[in-house]
Amino acid sequence: MLSTSELQVERNLHDAMQVVRNVMLDPRLVPGGGATEMALAQALNEKAKSVGGVQQWPYRAVSRALEVIPRTLLQNCGANTIRVLTTLRVSSHNVVCLCDYACVYIYSVQAKHVSGVDGCERWGVDGNTGVLTDMQELRVWEPLAVKEQTFKTAIEVSLIDCNVIGSVVGLLWH
Repeated sequence: MLSTSELQVERNLHDAMQVVRNVMLDPRLVPGGGATEMALAQALNEKAKSVGGVQQWPYRAVSRALEVIPRTLLQNCGANTIRVLTTLRVSSHNVVCLCDYACVYIYSVQAKHVSGVDGCERWGVDGNTGVLTDMQELRVWEPLAVKEQTFKTAIEVSLIDCNVIGSVVGLLWH
């Protein structure tokens, strides 16, 4: 029988093998360290400004939700969360491009180059120091397929929550 630590090592090894498998199947990568989430949050905030009234609320809500990733990274490494997040939001390094409302800096493992739209930056949180860093220089990348699935699942869960809340409110008013 395996000990708890041996089971954890086995599980971590299995997870690492799955990451390699996923990257081999779809070699597109996006910047890690919360850079992708922050760029998408910025783009959604910009979109919200162009939408009036109540229709802007979902854009702002999803934007705030996306900021949880860099915020959590900052909290885990003991950085000044508010100061660094504010810097990340207003930094000239975090230029937002609206390409399907996402910063599409995709790193091709096979081609060994970055392809994307000029102006999209890769600034995120260095999880060891809590300092804002260019994720390309730090070589922190995440599989695009995993990121896409994460966003899809988060939005689906949000829609389910909205439906439940709407049902409860509807029941209360009847």
